[in-house]
Amino acid sequence: MQLWVLRGPSARRDTVGMLTAYGAASVTFMMLMYALEHRRPAFVAAFACGCALSSSYGFLAGTWPFGVVEAIWTLIALRRYRRLRLDAR
Repeated sequence: MQLWVLRGPSARRDTVGMLTAYGAASVTFMMLMYALEHRRPAFVAAFACGCALSSSYGFLAGTWPFGVVEAIWTLIALRRYRRLRLDAR
């Protein structure tokens, strides 16, 4: 069963536009959470989610180096979150 069929240049343009919007929203969310990290550990976890979203955008857009770097930042942020939670105990 085929769920999505691209037909013609306008369908491709719509898909690229949606992907661009997803990428812009992901990076904006990531940067906002980074700016708020100092407030509480939950923002570090949210930053990790933003990095994961940005990583998925990189892979979907075909820019795998960006996807790999953002995946690494996701792991670094999760490690920082874990350390902050352990230190809070």
